[in-house]
Amino acid sequence: MSVEVRGRASTGGRAFPADPPDEPRIRLRLLRGFELSCDHDAVDVPTSAQRVVAFLALHDRSLLRTFVAGTLWPDVSERRSLASLRSALWRLHRLGLALLNVTADHVALDPRVDVDHREATSVARAILGSSNDVEPEELELLRLDGTLLPDWYDDWVFIERERFLQLRLHALERLSGRLVSAGRFAEAVEAALAAVNAEPLRESAHRALISVYLAEGNAASAIRQYELYRRLLAHELQVAPSGLMEDLMAGSSCQGQLKAGARLSALR
Repeated sequence: MSVEVRGRASTGGRAFPADPPDEPRIRLRLLRGFELSCDHDAVDVPTSAQRVVAFLALHDRSLLRTFVAGTLWPDVSERRSLASLRSALWRLHRLGLALLNVTADHVALDPRVDVDHREATSVARAILGSSNDVEPEELELLRLDGTLLPDWYDDWVFIERERFLQLRLHALERLSGRLVSAGRFAEAVEAALAAVNAEPLRESAHRALISVYLAEGNAASAIRQYELYRRLLAHELQVAPSGLMEDLMAGSSCQGQLKAGARLSALR
């Protein structure tokens, strides 16, 4: 939204153009649900228009109108889908925000709009692409969490949701390992727990958490986490932990305690 400054400031009898006000900050949240805000005030967006905004935000580039319309309204003719897109764009225009860049053939989210999903994706890729010391901004991945549009069931959302989940899980596991190497065990536990909470059956996330416990000398916590995961697998999938998990535990000081626990369980 452009703001025209009409007033003029006067100092010492001389007139100067007034300083232009700061542009409003538009922020789009897609993690844990759709929410659009302008200068921290929530903006009410019609459902059909929400889908257009979210779709453009997830693609992060200018898209053909026909592609957007055909993806968002796949069960109708091209003419009707383009009409639905025009209607959604008109509703968005009425909001009076600098939200979209629209031409006759293309449409894109304005690059000035802050999007939490883009921020989290950028941080995750930085973690995976770096082997240096942990940067403060990389810990932002712990804050930028949540399922992508959890209450939406469109096919394109399922694909993007799984893509983001896998990227975030790999980044959290890598971050946990790098924090262990830096001796920052509390933050390493936090990163590994975030991965476990996001995907409770993911073995590599549990291994990351157990590795932190072992590195800081907390054998009891490592055994407890291993047993929790072993029971979870048995209950949910009727399978046992992989050889990688067994090798991790066998190479630690926990092996004797695990065998003793197994013997007690057999006696019961």
